[in-house]
Amino acid sequence: MIEHQIMFPVYLIVALFGALIGSFLNVCIYRLPRRESIAWPGSHCPSCSHPIAWYDNIPIVSYLILGGRCRNCQVRIPIRYPVVEALNALGYVGLLWFFGPGWSTAVYGLLYSALLVVAGTDLSHKIIPNAITFPGIVVGLVSAATILPLGLVNGVIGLLVGGGILWFLAWVSPYLFGKEGMGGGDIKLLAMIGAFLGWKPALMTIMVGSLLGSLVGVTLIAAHVIKREDYIPFGPFLVCGAVVSLFFGQSLLDWYLGLLAG
Repeated sequence: MIEHQIMFPVYLIVALFGALIGSFLNVCIYRLPRRESIAWPGSHCPSCSHPIAWYDNIPIVSYLILGGRCRNCQVRIPIRYPVVEALNALGYVGLLWFFGPGWSTAVYGLLYSALLVVAGTDLSHKIIPNAITFPGIVVGLVSAATILPLGLVNGVIGLLVGGGILWFLAWVSPYLFGKEGMGGGDIKLLAMIGAFLGWKPALMTIMVGSLLGSLVGVTLIAAHVIKREDYIPFGPFLVCGAVVSLFFGQSLLDWYLGLLAG
């Protein structure tokens, strides 16, 4: 506890940095599905295209000061913006708390931010950008070989197991259920997760994601929010499963093996 108290200024700096990166993630979430450059032009209101001044672009704070509206046109700013910034800040602090300072923590931070972008684009546009998953697979394998504790072999197996299971489900779904199952974006997403985390966390990601997806889907159908045949993006549930696996995967695995051992 004393150690964490001493590191409080470090956690604060990491949180601020995470919020700043979260602001950039919002740019990616908005522009990548539209195939727009994430570097140019600068930040501007999507409604009136008015450039956003630096003092109106401070993560979370500016949203609260402006009351969630554009200063120029008064159009409401989606709540997604401060939520993504806050989640990225909390995620970075959590990673530092769990794993301590080091290159592995930095790599996990990169994965975490990529997962937030995937969740945002899939929720808003039902798209998982290749611009995230393809480079993510490469970075995951390189990191597995050089930085992360799992090793290259485990990363490759994670990629093949994660992507392979969803590919098989996508292939067999039309024959078993008469409709398309997993999308190609989900397959590449889980392949990226497996490359970073290995095959056991990839399997856990599928199980946790499927459980969450089922619970949410059944709840929404029971509440008559959606119909049984409506499509629910699976990417955000895989993202939740990956985050659970990243933080608690080994603990959950040890608990499960303990149950089996009696």
